Amino acid sequence: MANKFILPVFWALIGLFIIIVLGMTAGVSLAPLVRQVTIGTLPRFLFFLLGLALIVLTARAEIDRTMKKFLILTGSSAVGLFVGILLHNLVYGAFVQWFGADFWDRTGLGDEPVFFLLAVLVCPVAFMVGTVASIVLMIQRKSAESRLRET
Repeated sequence: MANKFILPVFWALIGLFIIIVLGMTAGVSLAPLVRQVTIGTLPRFLFFLLGLALIVLTARAEIDRTMKKFLILTGSSAVGLFVGILLHNLVYGAFVQWFGADFWDRTGLGDEPVFFLLAVLVCPVAFMVGTVASIVLMIQRKSAESRLRET
């Protein structure tokens, strides 16, 4: 049952990732309302929910072990992106609240770096690795199935 929902969720996740990236790159010239819709919270939250769905569906599915690992990597990086952004803002705000408005300037960092780097670098790279590897494995499986049908 879960197997038939994995591919639609996977492709929707990729489509939403493309929309978010395009919105971030082209969002500067767009009107504020359009920018909110394209790069605002809603698409990122949907990205998070689709990532959770992909993790749950993949964990329950009876599929190849390697494919399962890459699909879970794709879903967890989508979840991690949203969580990283959320934790970055929460940690930044909490430290400012607890230690004063100039706390980050006193540390020499200017901003909270750990969750920022996780959200900006690690999770998108992990998403791309999981996505590309999953697509390659899907293509290999399709070609192997077609070769079996020919013989």
